Amino acid sequence: MTKFQTYHSCMTDLGKLLMVLGGGLLLVGLAVWALGHTGFRGLPGDIRYHGQHVRFYFPIVSCLVLSALLTAALWLFQWLSRK
Repeated sequence: MTKFQTYHSCMTDLGKLLMVLGGGLLLVGLAVWALGHTGFRGLPGDIRYHGQHVRFYFPIVSCLVLSALLTAALWLFQWLSRK
């Protein structure tokens, strides 16, 4: 392989990766948009504080659920790729 062919292959792989990541980001954006239109305001257990001049929101339960889902998805992907 020449230097040009290696560079071309690397750029092609990078382009594919960026397209997949962009598609994934699009799907996440659509899901967040749809949840917002359905009235979803977070899970029970998320910390909310509304003062006179201050609003604070920390989605701790949402982060835990998202972490568990991503961990399960990555574990499944790794388990399926071993076979």
